[in-house]
Amino acid sequence: MIKKIAIVGGGTAGWLAANHLGHALLQSGIEITLIESPNIASIGVGEGTVPSMRNSLQKFGISESDFINECDVTFKQSIKFVNWLDKHKHGANFYHHLFDHPHIFGEELTQQWLAEGNGNDYADFVSKQHVCCENNLAPKTIATPQYAGINGYAYHFDAKKFAAFLGSHATQHFAVKHLFAEIKDVSCDEQGFITHLIDSEANALEFDFIIDCSGFSAAFIGQKLGVGFVDKSASLLTDTAITLQVPTQSDDEIPPYTIATAHQAGWIWDIALTERRGVGFVYSSKYMSDDKAHAKLHHYLGNKFEHLTPRKIPMKVGHREKMWHKNCVAIGLSQGFVEPLEATAILIADFSAGLLAKRFPRTREDINLVADEYNQQVNYVWQQTFDFIKMHYCISDRTDSAFWRDNKKTDQLSEKLKNNLARWQRFTPVREDFASKFDLFDLENYLYVLFGMHYVPAKQQTKQSDNQQVAKLKQQRVNQLLSELPKHRELLDKIKKFGLQKY
Repeated sequence: MIKKIAIVGGGTAGWLAANHLGHALLQSGIEITLIESPNIASIGVGEGTVPSMRNSLQKFGISESDFINECDVTFKQSIKFVNWLDKHKHGANFYHHLFDHPHIFGEELTQQWLAEGNGNDYADFVSKQHVCCENNLAPKTIATPQYAGINGYAYHFDAKKFAAFLGSHATQHFAVKHLFAEIKDVSCDEQGFITHLIDSEANALEFDFIIDCSGFSAAFIGQKLGVGFVDKSASLLTDTAITLQVPTQSDDEIPPYTIATAHQAGWIWDIALTERRGVGFVYSSKYMSDDKAHAKLHHYLGNKFEHLTPRKIPMKVGHREKMWHKNCVAIGLSQGFVEPLEATAILIADFSAGLLAKRFPRTREDINLVADEYNQQVNYVWQQTFDFIKMHYCISDRTDSAFWRDNKKTDQLSEKLKNNLARWQRFTPVREDFASKFDLFDLENYLYVLFGMHYVPAKQQTKQSDNQQVAKLKQQRVNQLLSELPKHRELLDKIKKFGLQKY
């Protein structure tokens, strides 16, 4: 019987796993212990999420008001992609990957946008949310119940505070134990299952199941159990990030979106919290030196913070051959990493932990019934995620550097992505192009990115129709929201003072 689970590694991935498993197994008699090294700090820069995080937090029974106030949370309604297209052709350019569905008002507006020759911004044409983002409005009002939204939204937060917040919830509500120890080795039985974790004091800690949340080191799934790593660095070229935390003023407006600004060898994230900005310069070391990256980061910040020293984070791009081997499952960076674009790290960690919790084995025999299927499903998620992120680069018409030119080479694209892009040059993407339940990025995500980057069908399959009524309805709703929704910071101040309604 599986009676004792060890989650090795804290941080966001470890404590997400603890909450998912704690919630699912609370009445099972299974004991869960999260073991955290006192000497290894978490990466702590994954500060953006996607809307599915709301479902997880609500399922855990977390108060959204408490979460917002304790983790310096701001609302995220979009990713604003800046200069991902050729400036000479398009001038200074941007588009929004919004969290509202593009067909809230029906598919007619998309058809009209295609038929009229794409002169307008796609997200602005079909959505009420684009204008709200550009006016720094919140996605809800103080009267909107927690986890409900007038516009779709996710969160930005302080990653270290979020991990601590999740930890407190898991220990208080799901009886998860928290142990500080340095795990140096493991003992395995003759079948290759881990039976004991050996700490720095030579204590043998007995466990029946191990969740490896040890980060890029993959200390258990990789180093101890020998599961191989599928390197994707030849396809996704960015491999390094340097980050800074930049102070802001209490009356600064807070953009309700992540800003992703492209540069000659990658891109820059810019995330505004209530009292600071998290800024990260993502680049490929093959195409840009560290010194030049530092200089360009400071230039982006107006050379106002040259006294601050950026933190360098090498990125290991790829994923494990298997995420579940014997009685060990990797979650988080030990499982794999794409790069920070589109907040995929927390998304896949949350998905993987939730999937494991749904069919957690009770015996070793049960592992044989569920592990292969788990590996297939999570592996599919990784493949589709790599395709989605790679698409951002390969459909860009930028040619101003070797980085952007090399991203267009098709020899590193998956067959599925090549076929999809060829089809979408002639046919508009449709729901049936995304048939799997495990497509974490679906039709709406692709429409915003493809059409935002002017990747539209050459022979458009559209029908001319009179959509004036739909366009009028959309504009009425936009005008209503402009008058009703508060500014982003105004709502956060009210939540801090009054809290959100529970229902």
